[in-house]
Amino acid sequence: MVQVAAALLFAIAAGLGVTVILAMLKNNENAILSALLGEGAFPVEAAPQAGPAPQKITLRRSPARHDAARPIRAAVRMQPALSRAA
Repeated sequence: MVQVAAALLFAIAAGLGVTVILAMLKNNENAILSALLGEGAFPVEAAPQAGPAPQKITLRRSPARHDAARPIRAAVRMQPALSRAA
C-alpha cells in the first residue's frame, strides 16, 4: 500500500514538473529557444566587448606603510579540553 502511495505521489510530482516546464515554454518561448540555440539572451552587437583597458594605472607603494611595526602575538599555552583525571 505504501509503495502504491509513493508511486502516485511520484506521478503527481512528475506531472506537475512537466506542467511547469510547459508553462515556462509558453511564456518565454523565444528567449528559451534562443538560449538553447546558443544565441544568448542579448544580441552580439549590444554585448560588452572584452579587451585591454584604455589606460594603465600603476600603484605606488607607501614607504610609511611598508615600515610599520607589526604586532607580536604572545605565546599562549593551550590547555586540553579534558583533564588527565577525567
